Amino acid sequence: MKLSRYAKKIGLCYQSALNLYHAGQIKGYQLPTGTIIITEEDDVKSNHRTHSNKAVCYARVSSHEQKDDLQRQSERLSLYANAKGYVIYKDIKEVGSGLNDNRAKLQNILSKELNNFDILVIEHKDRLTRFGFNYLELLLKYNNIQIEIINPVANDKEDLIQDFVSIITSFCARIYGQRRNKRKTEQLIRELENEEKEKSIN
Repeated sequence: MKLSRYAKKIGLCYQSALNLYHAGQIKGYQLPTGTIIITEEDDVKSNHRTHSNKAVCYARVSSHEQKDDLQRQSERLSLYANAKGYVIYKDIKEVGSGLNDNRAKLQNILSKELNNFDILVIEHKDRLTRFGFNYLELLLKYNNIQIEIINPVANDKEDLIQDFVSIITSFCARIYGQRRNKRKTEQLIRELENEEKEKSIN
């Protein structure tokens, strides 16, 4: 079987399968033409899991006042996953800003669950994160996990307002914090200068 066909069969992109072949994790040989032939279809070593269409459905809203929206969002994800024939491994609902990079349930998925599912289903990009989506996508691709977005166009005005308020609050805190830090630094410098002066007098 050609490597390209083999990659498609186990749910990998060609480049990932090629990397496994060069790492010796897939047995095969290369023809003079450059075509790679896989000799054992199931010879993927234990550190590489084959895909089984296990999906994690991840729903998120910014505030507890949106819990009804969270439930409806979760139901839409489940209906979509079932319609696609996916096995739902976990149905996760989380309340937290899309700007918050310390969401416990999402962190648990990324740190402990990567070997247990193949597809992360979200309604649109902002449900996963407001910023840095490409970094998360690269991380998951490296672990052979696909992000599947149901609706590429976000339409969550209320949620966006919540996150905008979070941005303003965060930047105001940083600005005032920087001013306080600047004053503390200046005070520390003055104290050190005074200590040096006292030493020179004595």
